[in-house]
Amino acid sequence: MRIAIARETDSGEPRVAGTPDTVKKMIGLGAEVAVEPGAGEKSGILDADYSTAGASVGKDAVKGADVVLKVRRPTAAELKSYKKDALVIAIMDPYGNQTALKGMADAGIIAFAMELMPRITRAQSMDVLSSQANLAGYRAVVDAAGEYGRAFPMMMTAAGTVPAAKIFVMGVGVAGLQAIATARRLGAIVTATDVRPAVKEQVQSLGAKFIAVEDDEFKQAETKAGYAKEMSKEYQAKQAALVAEHIKKQDIVITTALIPGRPAPRLVSKEMVASMRPGSVIVDLAVERGGNVEGAKPGEVVEINDVKIVGHLNVPGRLAASASALYSKNLLTFLEILIDKNTKALAINWDDEIVKGTALTRGGAVIHPSFAPKSAA
Repeated sequence: MRIAIARETDSGEPRVAGTPDTVKKMIGLGAEVAVEPGAGEKSGILDADYSTAGASVGKDAVKGADVVLKVRRPTAAELKSYKKDALVIAIMDPYGNQTALKGMADAGIIAFAMELMPRITRAQSMDVLSSQANLAGYRAVVDAAGEYGRAFPMMMTAAGTVPAAKIFVMGVGVAGLQAIATARRLGAIVTATDVRPAVKEQVQSLGAKFIAVEDDEFKQAETKAGYAKEMSKEYQAKQAALVAEHIKKQDIVITTALIPGRPAPRLVSKEMVASMRPGSVIVDLAVERGGNVEGAKPGEVVEINDVKIVGHLNVPGRLAASASALYSKNLLTFLEILIDKNTKALAINWDDEIVKGTALTRGGAVIHPSFAPKSAA
């Protein structure tokens, strides 16, 4: 069994799908591990580090590999290097990319999308969305601090008192919770909002204040999978009014709201941006999906009415070494359920709910029920 760790071809992707630590453990599972040259450079991992861990490093690493580990979905050019029926495991970004999914199916690979991992207890250690969002939430606060021209904590000095920064976190998933925790550790006064009632206690446990219209619709605003439901126009209007009044008093706003398979909901209007004080900062973590903030631009920090709107792309990648370490462990844990520990060979249980939940293509077809052609679904 040969496992290959590919070098990412996207210039904006500094992460890597394997570390020396996970290489050692994959070898322990009975695999021969090959790494493409320079795969880990942007994450601070040298080719020599992989060699020391027991991997071979060479430009033909993916050729003939039974398993290819990546961060991003393979391009058409990359697919030409993979053997038929190779397992390709990556963050596949399948929503709205049917052409790319068909390309993988036509290439004959067995593709697994790590971001489709079921939210069940057994899969927690494989949950890529959580591991990467956790870092994104932390980095959002660090980026906000870098753009904000004042200190976060209250400081009482002989020259006078510096007031604490007021930070408002919109969307309290994994990224939002980490943003709250990080902002609190830095001494800010933190408030947060979400449409899911279950997160209220989590927000309060971190020392922040919860802000929301808590009506009957709010009490039913969470799916069985733990995601936020799309709210009615009436609720959105009431929540927007509450938020608009609150935002006026904030120094920093961090937005994290995403709904799988849909454009990011618009949470902050241009009027809300205009109402904020000069020098305020907004960080939009949903900018790659259309953005939560009106006026945010992907990959840019823009300034509107003296308010900075931060729209960095691939925020987990801004902490490449940490992100790669966590992502690689997610992949390793997933691999462990695909490999027979006795025979040291691939042994995929296609009835496993984790396998069924993440498998995108197999046998020349798109097989995931959410993305397969209607006639085949």
